[in-house]
Amino acid sequence: MLDIARIRSETHGVEKVLHFNNAGSSLMPRPVYEAVKRVLDLENELGGYEVERRMAPELDAFYTEFAGLLNAKPHEVAWVENATRAWDMAFYGLPLQPGDRIITHASEYVSNYIALLQQAKRRGLEIDLCPSDESGQIDVAALERLIGPKTRLIALTHVPTQGGLVNPAEAVGRVAKAHGLFYLLDACQSVGQIDLDVQKIGCDILSGTGRKFLRGPRGTGFLWVSDRVIDQIEPPFADMRAADWTADQGYTLAKGARRFETWETYVGGRVGLMEAVRYARGLGLPAIEARVSGLAGELREGLSGLHAVRVRDLGVTRCGIVTFEKAGLEAREVYEALRMQGINVSVSNHSSARLDFGARGLSSLVRASVHYFNDEAEIARFLGAVDALK
Repeated sequence: MLDIARIRSETHGVEKVLHFNNAGSSLMPRPVYEAVKRVLDLENELGGYEVERRMAPELDAFYTEFAGLLNAKPHEVAWVENATRAWDMAFYGLPLQPGDRIITHASEYVSNYIALLQQAKRRGLEIDLCPSDESGQIDVAALERLIGPKTRLIALTHVPTQGGLVNPAEAVGRVAKAHGLFYLLDACQSVGQIDLDVQKIGCDILSGTGRKFLRGPRGTGFLWVSDRVIDQIEPPFADMRAADWTADQGYTLAKGARRFETWETYVGGRVGLMEAVRYARGLGLPAIEARVSGLAGELREGLSGLHAVRVRDLGVTRCGIVTFEKAGLEAREVYEALRMQGINVSVSNHSSARLDFGARGLSSLVRASVHYFNDEAEIARFLGAVDALK
């Protein structure tokens, strides 16, 4: 059982706002805020290089904490400044050749899909869109049938930005393994709210951010690349962190995931993200996942009982992201009206989910995303505020 009273006492922001925008950027717990502040204060007093040396134990702990979070090895983890760049560092380095085919799904994140389109144009790749099953998640049986002799990669977003759907990542992993395919999983919205185990999932690459459900600082992210494939991936760019200059006309890439890092780094962010992972692991990801799922279920049920409100989440398994619309009001109008009452939500737009929203005839939805520090009183207040909107 999570001690919600203690957790809320360690989350300063709950005194100021009703924060249902954790899928955008969550509220940091006090230990994370203090870790970042401690680094910045020391840099102000001593200088950045000097503080980086002093913070060596915390920077090393970044890798061990993430390894514990994901059931991975520390050398398989890389610090990257955000989730999109982490995803890019792996995807753009994959050994794909003209004519190779990539399978993805309509729930794929906008930035990822743009990268797929760019590389398809630049390198002569082909993109195959796997259909959804009746629940809206990726159809695993159809995925199996879609694989052909030129298929090389499955790229999937675990939890899409525009809804509560949780794609069946483990089932997809079994298919990828059976066919010897690269499997790239975007866990940007799942890490920190869902208990992730890369060994069970069976992916080769997993990327994520710090600012969302991990409750870390902005400008932080990570990349995990399995030992199975790491030597097959050439990072799209390299510097003196990613490689050693071993001859006048030659270099050697760093061992492990360090090859995806760059020398210049946000030390305060790295320490803060490490502390965020340590905080989450201290609470326990199974307990976090159960709490988030329960709160989101209560919110969906409450919204479904309101007049003129329709919940639009898909999937067999759903997470802490809850999307809905209210008849007669644009999503942006709902967002603004709630913001004026100190309630934080977000808006999912067609421009970020063209394939999904286009197929469903949607232009935008209100996105309310809960986390374990939220409570039932906040859900009741939220439901009352939505119900009162005209």
